[in-house]
Amino acid sequence: MAENLNNHVGDAVLDKPKAQEKSLGSKENNVGSISCKDMYCRADKIDFKNWDVQLDRHLSRVLSREREVHLRKEEWEIDLSKLEIRHVIDHGAYGTVYRGTYDGQDVAVKVLDWGEDGMATAAETAALRASFRKEVSVWHKLNHPNVTKFVGASMGTSNLKIPSKSVSSDVHTSLPSLACCVVVDYLPGGTLKKFLIRNRRKKLAFKIVIQLALDLSRGLSYLHSKKIVHRDVKTENMLLNAWRNVKIADFGVARVEAQNPGEMTGETGTLGYMAPEVLDGKPYNRKCDVYSYGICLWEIYCCAMPYPNLSFADVSSAVVRQNLRPEIPRCCPSSLASIMRKCWDANPEKRPNMDEVVRLLEAIDTSKGGGMLPEDQAPGCWCFSAGRGP
Repeated sequence: MAENLNNHVGDAVLDKPKAQEKSLGSKENNVGSISCKDMYCRADKIDFKNWDVQLDRHLSRVLSREREVHLRKEEWEIDLSKLEIRHVIDHGAYGTVYRGTYDGQDVAVKVLDWGEDGMATAAETAALRASFRKEVSVWHKLNHPNVTKFVGASMGTSNLKIPSKSVSSDVHTSLPSLACCVVVDYLPGGTLKKFLIRNRRKKLAFKIVIQLALDLSRGLSYLHSKKIVHRDVKTENMLLNAWRNVKIADFGVARVEAQNPGEMTGETGTLGYMAPEVLDGKPYNRKCDVYSYGICLWEIYCCAMPYPNLSFADVSSAVVRQNLRPEIPRCCPSSLASIMRKCWDANPEKRPNMDEVVRLLEAIDTSKGGGMLPEDQAPGCWCFSAGRGP
């Protein structure tokens, strides 16, 4: 009976008018044909080999895209296989600086080993790494002749090989995966601080003082124009190239300036250079860099260290409550002394912006000298004589 019913239905379909069949076929074509001719085909006519090739290609493309998503690096992230570490340059509070090469280029490599001293908690280390990633993403876009050129960085340095202390040994030390590293152009002139120490007796010609001061002020003015507060401006964080040009370095504590001043608090910086509002734990902004610049300006002129005989507690208290500042030598030209005083004013709002400092320095006449007198040419290093230096 079922067979008769099937035959009956089949006959009914075959007996449909031609116009209706054509109309139905037209509708089917719009949504994809489902005719018997399309539903059935001979197995010996199918090219299974070609299907396999097409399927392999498709899977390969899918896997390749997935691999790219997993392995995709930040645009600032370096290829550690191209980095060669040679020897230690310096040790700092946040890590060690090495000299090396990256893809054939002379570089300095700062390795930040947060969390490996056993002191920081996991949460503190995670916060430092998150801050580091944020700052690096800003730094790699900077381009200025008075800012150290950023080459790249890495969030994980487990594959970074550090030469052992033994010169005769070929053994390399691997860093833990928590360590991060920053790679910048290598500058052969060393730090500005060491340059000033080398000249502490003979002092610097006034034109050199102004040149160094202008380099530093232009670099800071550029950073501030990008809404970046360095937060640790000091001569130790400034490097010199082969032509004695100053370049701002060490962005370990730099950050993008917060829209809300209350978000930027805490004692961040180096004693002797820290602004009163920073020492006092109050909110601050880019003007803290201006204060630190004023101390650096004094240091460049005098080739001396501020407050060499005072303890941390003494400096902190005196700067905040007694308005302590370095003593300006009497031989210092009034034009330069005025800039120092403006920059380290106790009131941040009264301090000039760095672009204004640049203009003030550019207006200074260096043709008649005015530098600090060498120690062997004046009674004491504070120029109490009427003469003016080179």
